[in-house]
Amino acid sequence: MSNEFLLNRETYKKIKSFDRAQMELFLKGVMKDAADNPGIAIDKDALRSEIGAIKGVGESRLNEIMAVIDKYLPSFEEEN
Repeated sequence: MSNEFLLNRETYKKIKSFDRAQMELFLKGVMKDAADNPGIAIDKDALRSEIGAIKGVGESRLNEIMAVIDKYLPSFEEEN
């Protein structure tokens, strides 16, 4: 799937004719595509630096926080 979603005339006309069940299936597909292809990039080094700069967050706690972040966010490799 492309990084950019374009609503062309054919898709628009198809959506207009959907009943409730068809619309639910269509939206579930859109949501699944969005979940499978997140469009955000996170600089984990910058995130670690900023969290580490918070008063009271030491190295041990910072490592715990970063472990939780790594658990819920996939690793993004920079595209060069």
